[in-house]
Amino acid sequence: MDPLDPLDLALFNQVMDDLDDAEEQVERPLRELQIRHQVDPFEQLDENKFRKYFRVNKALARNIIETIRPFMQEASRSSAISIQHKVLTALRFFGFGSYQEITGTNKYVSLSQPSTSRAIKEVANALCQPQILNNWIHFPANREELQQLRLRFFQKHHLPGIVGCIDCTHVAIVRPVIHDALYPEHIYVNRKQYHSINVQLVCDENLKILNVNARFPGSSHDAYIWRQSAMSHVMEQIYRQDPEDTYFLAGDSGYPLRPWLMTPLRNPEPGPAERFNTRFISVRSLIERCNGVLKNRFRCLLKHRVLHYRPQMASKIINACVVLHNMCLQHRIPEPEFDAEMEQADLGLYNDDEIYDDVQMAHVNPDLAAARQLQQRIIHNHFN
Repeated sequence: MDPLDPLDLALFNQVMDDLDDAEEQVERPLRELQIRHQVDPFEQLDENKFRKYFRVNKALARNIIETIRPFMQEASRSSAISIQHKVLTALRFFGFGSYQEITGTNKYVSLSQPSTSRAIKEVANALCQPQILNNWIHFPANREELQQLRLRFFQKHHLPGIVGCIDCTHVAIVRPVIHDALYPEHIYVNRKQYHSINVQLVCDENLKILNVNARFPGSSHDAYIWRQSAMSHVMEQIYRQDPEDTYFLAGDSGYPLRPWLMTPLRNPEPGPAERFNTRFISVRSLIERCNGVLKNRFRCLLKHRVLHYRPQMASKIINACVVLHNMCLQHRIPEPEFDAEMEQADLGLYNDDEIYDDVQMAHVNPDLAAARQLQQRIIHNHFN
């Protein structure tokens, strides 16, 4: 498809603006009627029903509203949608992933689908502002924080050196534009033959997400995303500064073994090596548990729900859900019941078809050799 010339593009943009204006004129009377008949869920719902409905309790919902208020557009007329209404609408969508839960006769957050979509975008954009995103999702910023994280992991799981668990999870998106120059459709088709974003997550011992990377299409392998991510460079830099002070992430066999990224042993012998592997795999499974909690609470991320947004906006929704996940953990919001929908859900965790093969590199790659020595040292000191 040939790109539009400047005149055609200007005409296209004008037409789209005119359509938006026309849509607003049609929607406004309906929205005024909806607003008049809505019930305030803060007043009408008890805490348990409110949490079931919006995935957060009333105190956290109010906290979210005030946190993102500076980045939201205030209602300027009686027919406009309030910030509270937008936030509750977005929370309802994030939690259930269905417009049908919001549009129509819903007495708490009823809006038309176009208004719902705009509210979701506005709330997601607000939660992705650096002042909010970096406050709620961040890896330790210095050695002292790293040491505290390493100690917490060891006290809880008795594996020395670990400061996080890493894996990728697929979030389904609607088929993107086929001829997009920057984000062509075919790169989003994953190995399961559906369109997705492959999201890298790193969590701590309590399932708090320390890092998220939702920028890569579904065809990207986990190891490739890792190599391109800032997290990889941060962990390597920590190691280079002091190779004797051990800090590493725990990943599966699809990742390259390095002193800053440990993976399981292959075919361990019975005894200490096997005990190490059992412990390592158990601790690494925290990231799988984290992914399950995230997608159970915010089911718009489940495969069968499918985010009907362009990849860039879908990435923002993913990041927004991660922010909300960490907020829920800090405020001790109970996890929703793992019901029949979740029992049957595809959680988007797929092992790479091939184990990352660096067996022949040990004699030429000093980092791989150092990682194997570290594994053996941990086994000798802690699993004999």
